[in-house]
Amino acid sequence: MGSNAKGRAVMEVGADGVAIITIINPPVNSLSFDVLRSLKATYEQALRRDDVKAIVVTGAKGKFSGGFDISSFKGKRMDMGEIEQRPGYVSMEILSDTVEAAKKPSVAAIDGIALGGGLEVAMACHARISTATAQLGLPELQLGIIPGFGGTQRLPRLVGLSKALEMMLTSKPVKGEEAYSLGLVDAIVSPDELVNTARRWALDILDCRRPWVASLFKTDKIEPLGEAREILKFVRAQARKRAPNLTHPLVCIDVIEEGIVSGPRAGLLKEAEAFQVLMRSETSKSLIHIFFAQRGTSKVPGVTDIGLVPRRVKRVAILGGGLMGSGIATALILSNYPVILKEVNDKFLQAGIGRVTANLQSRVKKGNMTQEKFEKTISLLKGVLDYESFKDVDMVIEAVIENVSLKQQIFSDLEKYCPPHCILASNTSTIDLNLIGERTKSQDRIAGAHFFSPAHVMPLLEIVRTKQTSPQVIVDLLDVGKKIKKTPVVVGNCTGFAVNRMFFPYTQAGLLLVEHGTDLYQIDRAITKFGMPMGPFRLADLVGFGVAIATGMQFIENFPERTYKSMLIPLLQEHKRAGETTRKGFYVYDDKRRANPDPELNKYIEKSRSISGVAIDPKLVKLPEKDIVEMIFFPVVNEACRVLAEGIAVKAADLDIAAVYGMGFPPYRGGIMFWADSLGSKYIYSRLEEWSKSYGEFFKPCAYLAERASKGAPLSSPVEQAKSRM
Repeated sequence: MGSNAKGRAVMEVGADGVAIITIINPPVNSLSFDVLRSLKATYEQALRRDDVKAIVVTGAKGKFSGGFDISSFKGKRMDMGEIEQRPGYVSMEILSDTVEAAKKPSVAAIDGIALGGGLEVAMACHARISTATAQLGLPELQLGIIPGFGGTQRLPRLVGLSKALEMMLTSKPVKGEEAYSLGLVDAIVSPDELVNTARRWALDILDCRRPWVASLFKTDKIEPLGEAREILKFVRAQARKRAPNLTHPLVCIDVIEEGIVSGPRAGLLKEAEAFQVLMRSETSKSLIHIFFAQRGTSKVPGVTDIGLVPRRVKRVAILGGGLMGSGIATALILSNYPVILKEVNDKFLQAGIGRVTANLQSRVKKGNMTQEKFEKTISLLKGVLDYESFKDVDMVIEAVIENVSLKQQIFSDLEKYCPPHCILASNTSTIDLNLIGERTKSQDRIAGAHFFSPAHVMPLLEIVRTKQTSPQVIVDLLDVGKKIKKTPVVVGNCTGFAVNRMFFPYTQAGLLLVEHGTDLYQIDRAITKFGMPMGPFRLADLVGFGVAIATGMQFIENFPERTYKSMLIPLLQEHKRAGETTRKGFYVYDDKRRANPDPELNKYIEKSRSISGVAIDPKLVKLPEKDIVEMIFFPVVNEACRVLAEGIAVKAADLDIAAVYGMGFPPYRGGIMFWADSLGSKYIYSRLEEWSKSYGEFFKPCAYLAERASKGAPLSSPVEQAKSRM
């Protein structure tokens, strides 16, 4: 192998005649093309050598293998041609014909992770020994593909059809202990004993003291054909219901069925063909983009590349125990951070502690937390009514209502009571941080830590940096974000920052369409069909009209030339329709909070229309779904372009992650900018330009979009930012 090889497999033969083949490709021993070639060559060498009686396959430094190296896909044609030009080469020739069909027994010694192709290599061995904490799984569907190295055929034969379908369709791994109870592994041992136990096991197979099992041809775990078909039919219906826009889960089910009906070799051939097709699909390209974009959010030029080490945050204080403050407190104590929760009076404080308690009890009820763990976790929370205990905290997160003067007073107080190293963070969703810190001398340690509701569930943390915020504070916040299992995105300071700034046109576009004659409920249906968790009006009901009006006013004030001003939401609020909490908003809600359309809404729409002086446009009354989607989302794309051009975001991929994890934009469309590029800058520009002539400045394409469209250039390609706001 050349000196530029990415990973390898090495062999060491012991005095007992067992060859230990070790996969080496840090950090997770992924199966790059070089590793796969090396694995095959090393295996063949072991089979040729007379001094080798049996084989153990393992991974270096306590990790078996994290699976196929998908970075091989990045920027390349989506095929396996770099190994061989034939589909299924790895599955058939390396795993089935070389490993599984070998005349010498092999045992996989699994520690750390055996995921995707890593588990598929292990399943081709004749036995598997694992540690109790190892994670085994086939997560390929997360990337828009299916297991391609025989996993669709071997896993059902080892664990049964129902469990195999569950593991593949949910992409959830199992730990070693569960893998043993399922029959996926043959024994559980300590890490110290792992390789030696695997050696002995391999020799026992050779001497017929243990069974020599070819997983591909096991039949005892597979249900009778009629029963198997019923299981597959049920799971297929569930997959269609859960993800109507996705085909690859159905392809996976079809491939599994082929193996059961026509035999495992036929199943392997169908798997190989399907794998090749899916790798070239738009869904796979989108999901692979999200995979890399998510990992890239923690790399911030001028911050994470200058050698700073995160400081240890030992104790956190939170101001405000409302829905957001209690959710943030929950997220922190779940990751073992001691938290001080401050409120203005005892009634509010007890309500805040009650919310945190309820969040944790919900986990206990669902079986995700033991009572013992609950008591230990809730003990990390301390409620206070003053700033006395703030002298020992390393970070404060302010989570009070969106009121500028209140926040200014709080930050002025924090400067007096907190130690000089303490990070002063705000959970504001829209207000400019320079305004919040106006009365302090601590601008270098003020940052935004914007969580999304519910804060202990939603995966995004928007870290907002002003021009004065020190890089050290951002490095510290990135570290805390990672420890509380959030995906952090670092953005610049402006009204709405990145997520809310990008998406403020989302509801406004909906209001414009409704006032011009489009059916409100049709809009929500089209948007959920596109893949959003809910449409703009159902979302407004969930968030509440008080929040909608407060944030809307910020955008009207700061971007008056491109906001659509509708009186519909204020009118509804006047009539005690403030969203889901009042059981009436754009929808009406029953006792179980199920949303139902309300015919009464039309009178409010008519009144709002008359105030706005807008006439019904016949073209918008029967608007096709495609046009609804474009008229709702192209203004979002337009604003995202401004965010990028102004340097509020470092790169377009960060906006994709912000849209997916902050707003629920469908990941299988690759995020807002990736999706826009799939349609083309010219097309988006022409549509916006056309609508702006009919419906005004709200749709006017920005200069960045116009410039990209004139060149036919992608919106997401790097831009030279004249004046970065980061």
